[in-house]
Amino acid sequence: MDVNRSIWAWLRLMGGAGILALVMWRLGTGAFLDGLRVLDAGALLAALGIGAATTLLSAWRWCLVARGLGMRLTLKDATADYYQALFLNAALPGGILGDVGRAVRHGKGEGDLGRGVRAVVLERTAGQIVLLLVGVAVLVSVPSPVFDLLAAHGPLAAAVAGGIATAGVLIFFGLRRLRAGRSKAAGAARTGMSEIRAGLLSRRNGPGVLLASAAVLAGHLATFMVAARAAGSAASLVELAPLLLLALIAMGLPVNIGGWGPREGVMAWAFGAAGLSAAQGLTIAVAYGILAFVAAAPGAAVLVARLVARRVEQTAPQPRPAQNPAPAMAAVPVVVPVPVTRTIPAMVRVGARQPAYSGGVTA
Repeated sequence: MDVNRSIWAWLRLMGGAGILALVMWRLGTGAFLDGLRVLDAGALLAALGIGAATTLLSAWRWCLVARGLGMRLTLKDATADYYQALFLNAALPGGILGDVGRAVRHGKGEGDLGRGVRAVVLERTAGQIVLLLVGVAVLVSVPSPVFDLLAAHGPLAAAVAGGIATAGVLIFFGLRRLRAGRSKAAGAARTGMSEIRAGLLSRRNGPGVLLASAAVLAGHLATFMVAARAAGSAASLVELAPLLLLALIAMGLPVNIGGWGPREGVMAWAFGAAGLSAAQGLTIAVAYGILAFVAAAPGAAVLVARLVARRVEQTAPQPRPAQNPAPAMAAVPVVVPVPVTRTIPAMVRVGARQPAYSGGVTA
């Protein structure tokens, strides 16, 4: 199991690196380096501000889901954990290690590791579902390279959409039938369905989760627009929205290096197919990646502060445990011997006259 996981991790890294290498081979390193040059202080400050808003909204969404599952989570702790997770996701390969860390941290703190992990999975799933729904709605309604592909391959697109819908229906009814049983899998299915209803679909949590997810998506699009303007693109939001949403969807593919790879490849292809410059698409993607890293940078401060606090706690002298005083010993009674006085009969006292013994019977 561990070997398969290790192989899959290496394949993900190699896939992301391969995409980046292919894009730079086709477009050169100039477009890639332009993504570093075009950013100024204003763009970086804008990314920090947008990142603060989206992180706070994401943390609020996590709080709603966790509380729906019966777990305690304050907005302050959730925001700090989310910042740290974003930084680790951006700095480490794979793009999910930070989320794994916050799930484990919260689950252990609440004494239920499994529920803590499921809360993070549901919270991230909610954001991805909103992204997919909005992305599909825009891609099939707004002119874009994807829209042109769908129009050119209508029957194939309809068949793929029908297959996906059929698979979804089968999975839904399969889960409903499975949870009616008494097996361990049936119990897990019942638990999963009940937690989805409580964490995402309840009247108390559903509207908040939907609002937070939509606002976070708007924040990501705003960061992309900052990158596009910094790269010199004058296209409107309507023109860029399908391309940017497609790039955000590509970022969710499990083949990347800290989010890098599919985003750059899709942006280069989409801008080239849309009649824009493929090199400019790559520059915008690189600029967005840097802005996203800057937006997550406060997570580094959270991480360092926690490491220092843990180090201080470990090196601080531990107070000695209070020692109970020795129990008082009961006083040993002192036995004073009483002198024994021997009574000597008067008959045998020294000097006393003894009666004469005649040896016969007395008359």
